[in-house]
Amino acid sequence: MKQEKTQVVIVGGGPNGITAAHYMGMYGIDCIVLELADGILPYPRAVGMDDEALRVLQGIGIAELAVRDMICDVPLRYYNARGVCFAEVKPSAAQYGWPMRNIFMQQLLEGTLRENLGQHTSVELRQGHELLELEQDGQGVTLQVRGADGELYQLQADYAIGADGGRSTVRKKLGIELLGLTHPRKWVVVDTANDTLDAPYTALHADPQRPFVCIYLPYQQRRWEFMLMEGEDEAKMCEEATIRKLIHGHIGDAVDQLNVIRIRAYTHHSRVAARFVEGRVALVGDAAHISPPWAGQGLNSGLRDVANVAWKLAAIIQGRAAPSILASYDQERRGHATELVALADNMGAVLGLTNPLMAGVRDWLFQAVNSVDNLRSHLLEFKFKPKATITKGLVYHERAELREDDLVGQLFIQPNIEDAQGQRRRLDEVLGNGYAVLGYRVNPRAHLSEPMAEYWARWGTRFIQVNRSRSGVGRNQPLTANDAVSVEDVDNRLGEWFSKVRDCIVVVRPDRFVAAITTPERLDGVLRKLAEQLS
Repeated sequence: MKQEKTQVVIVGGGPNGITAAHYMGMYGIDCIVLELADGILPYPRAVGMDDEALRVLQGIGIAELAVRDMICDVPLRYYNARGVCFAEVKPSAAQYGWPMRNIFMQQLLEGTLRENLGQHTSVELRQGHELLELEQDGQGVTLQVRGADGELYQLQADYAIGADGGRSTVRKKLGIELLGLTHPRKWVVVDTANDTLDAPYTALHADPQRPFVCIYLPYQQRRWEFMLMEGEDEAKMCEEATIRKLIHGHIGDAVDQLNVIRIRAYTHHSRVAARFVEGRVALVGDAAHISPPWAGQGLNSGLRDVANVAWKLAAIIQGRAAPSILASYDQERRGHATELVALADNMGAVLGLTNPLMAGVRDWLFQAVNSVDNLRSHLLEFKFKPKATITKGLVYHERAELREDDLVGQLFIQPNIEDAQGQRRRLDEVLGNGYAVLGYRVNPRAHLSEPMAEYWARWGTRFIQVNRSRSGVGRNQPLTANDAVSVEDVDNRLGEWFSKVRDCIVVVRPDRFVAAITTPERLDGVLRKLAEQLS
């Protein structure tokens, strides 16, 4: 049997797997992606992307390309049986640099990701290749694969990532249980083209007679989702004539001009893997957690997984960090992924009530919420979505007791800044691909000892001095900082952030999470603590 060696094997060439491959390529890691299918499925599956996921794509230079096929800032509305909107989610904030609710079509995103994968010479995508067996020991991972030509071969890798979906072969080979439940009611998903309905939003119709969903998609397409009611025949409900009759009840004769792309019944699952890491193998995306679609967080959660694990694997392979840090991926991600599955369950429960009395109580409660400004704002801005917060892992809290307002372990904001050339840019563009240390009106590099400066230089760490807008002596004479990048806080967002934390230095991880907050005097010691965690 032919044998090959590489540094990382990614099983699964969907959006999570290919995004992980981009990160491996960006870090210069040799990587092979195994994808069973010969091509990309030609219809949408995931359709919602949030600001955090777009920031993950920004990290590999894909966000701007992906947004070209997206509809940004799309509201989410709940309607009752009378067709009255009783709740709306329409966030206006963009604290992470991108709009919070965006609608896309997965096949277009996958195409963009794959088209640009060729820029990484260390990455190879193999389509039509099937994983058969997986074993590992203290030295690496061995995978037995059937190639597109039917021939068997063996791959030996330092590490592997399972991004092969809800039926993950990798997870099964590792013997990791997928814990949770399967929902009793199925839903029929219908994708249509040539849509002219004037409803530019996602609508969750909480009609107890038959809950349904109507999603505005790019390029004159629209998705309809109908709950299968008790006693209904699934095959009959998936017939095009039945579906057209259902849609006709909502848009009338306009249904005649629709082209039905596909009809499929889905069973919804709410499940999370018992662990995300086993030895030298990590699970991401649906291989690690499966969620109903109601919160629109399935793919987004998977991309968060990728951002968390990719830089850690690269650091281990390149000898900058100890292999033990891979365990922090499970520690940092599994809890938040579980919370997002619970959020989807709760949103689905609001939508899926089929008891008219209970549905009436629900409508009354939301009407009460909308009458209170603070509660209405909480709903409108999607503030009920759980925040990813790292309390234990590769972060350093200077205080023994964590406070509710502690920003260590949270995702750092991404406002616009102005660089030394006067160009307005998103902050991440100057943070680089590794760690970054930002000082507000102070040069953080000036407060490091030589040993710490040498250690963090091996990580490619960028030191950045953030100045107030127009704080230089003239338009072409901004403030500068020795051995550091100097930027201006053009919209005062960073100034506001630092005023909340009451310290003037923040350490940001490669995945843009806050690793530590400190002062110039304590910076050297804090960086030493972080170095100990990594080493």
